[in-house]
Amino acid sequence: MTRTVRTYGNWRVPASAGLMGLGTLGTVFLLGSLVIIVFVVMVAGLLRGAIAGAVLGIVLLAVLTKDKHGKSTMSKMGVRMLWWKARSLGAHLYRSGPLGRVPWGRYQLPGIAAPLRLSEYQDSYGRPFALLHLPSNGNHFSVVVATEPDGAALVDVEQVDSWVAEWGHWLANLGDEPDLVAASVTVETSPDTGTRLHREVVGQIDEQSPLFARQVLLETVGAYPHGSSLVRAYVALTFSPGRDKKITPEEMGRDLAARLPGLTQALTSTGAGAARPLPAQELCEVIRVAYDPAAAVLIDEAHSAGEVPEIEWTDVGPTAHQAGWDKIRHDSALSISWTMTAAPRGNVQSSILTRLLAPHPDIARKRVTLLYRPLDPAKAAGVVEADLRAAEFRATSSAKPTARDMLATRSARATAAEEAAGAGLVNFGMVVTATVEDLDKEADARAAIANLSAASRLRLRPAYGAQDSTFAAGLPLGIVLPMHLRIPVEIREQM
Repeated sequence: MTRTVRTYGNWRVPASAGLMGLGTLGTVFLLGSLVIIVFVVMVAGLLRGAIAGAVLGIVLLAVLTKDKHGKSTMSKMGVRMLWWKARSLGAHLYRSGPLGRVPWGRYQLPGIAAPLRLSEYQDSYGRPFALLHLPSNGNHFSVVVATEPDGAALVDVEQVDSWVAEWGHWLANLGDEPDLVAASVTVETSPDTGTRLHREVVGQIDEQSPLFARQVLLETVGAYPHGSSLVRAYVALTFSPGRDKKITPEEMGRDLAARLPGLTQALTSTGAGAARPLPAQELCEVIRVAYDPAAAVLIDEAHSAGEVPEIEWTDVGPTAHQAGWDKIRHDSALSISWTMTAAPRGNVQSSILTRLLAPHPDIARKRVTLLYRPLDPAKAAGVVEADLRAAEFRATSSAKPTARDMLATRSARATAAEEAAGAGLVNFGMVVTATVEDLDKEADARAAIANLSAASRLRLRPAYGAQDSTFAAGLPLGIVLPMHLRIPVEIREQM
């Protein structure tokens, strides 16, 4: 019996109708420019009209000229100017602690993560969970769920297909979850310090056992951590009751306490393994180690000795933090972050991200974060219909439409049909962060990510001028990046 391999695809980038590849606002700008040129010619003469036309033509050319990542020359110039402004103001530098520049003398998180406030509550199963509150930029509340993925090694293909289907159902159901605005999945690979293995083995050695057996165990404990890696996965769920609703963290904590058991239980059927809410203490440790990887050994040694390191939320940030154009230096490490500009084209199998998620010898710590923003079912129909009309407009606006325009029309029509049949609609993106503790390995880490992204058929672009914000977005903090943009997402999609 021949088995058909399942493939997945049909990802679409939202676009609006427009002329010459421009969106709605770009088309309005083009038509407005023509009106201005005609008005200048009528009032000031043909020469000044030609000058005005040349200036507007240069601006239009800067908007139309795009690179392989879809970034126009105008947008790249704007990012570069904002970066120069940030450097001139010293906004790329951060010093904390008693000798830092902040007046309160604590190690607070920098940048867009600075306003986050942490509290802890218990769900209906009695499990403690951390609740992050961002009062500004949407009044968001986030909870983090720690998972232990089973992995696909030695697993039947039918089981993997079932996990993928359940994951799709879980994402689709997020659109029906009250007040949920975003979700993120962070898979982090890091070197294993060996303290957990040492504590597990040494604590169970029988002193009456043969000497040879004890020596073998101790040699294994000493040799195994070298070159081994640790893989952790986190799911962050972000809720927003709205700007107008004055809900306190206590009220939100009581509400989420009753909803978390159902959300975590649904995750277990997706291959995520055992899912549990992350307590405040563990979340503090995760963020502390992300900004200062050297602290991981001390934290693991404390747990091995049966002690709980006392880390407060106001002390999880870095002592020194300096953002560069294409990298960021923080405490004992250097990190580079990339953002996904294009999903894999065509159809892919479920193992497409295996190499990207796996540990790599040239990267000390690597985080791959998938960002999801589920669309409300009431708005999803309007979004897919508008996308279908835009695709049909581009295909019919030319006497000889390109193959891509025709394929985009068929893809948009298939998406609209699936949504009408009850499928969910989710906006998604990806952030990849590579951290090295040896500064000489920066070039190796960049080359490794370039090779891994090519193997996964992803198009990644360094987050130029926004390394600090992208680094924070890659952490399991529930940060929703569109809420921190100067230009709203709704306007960007029309351009």
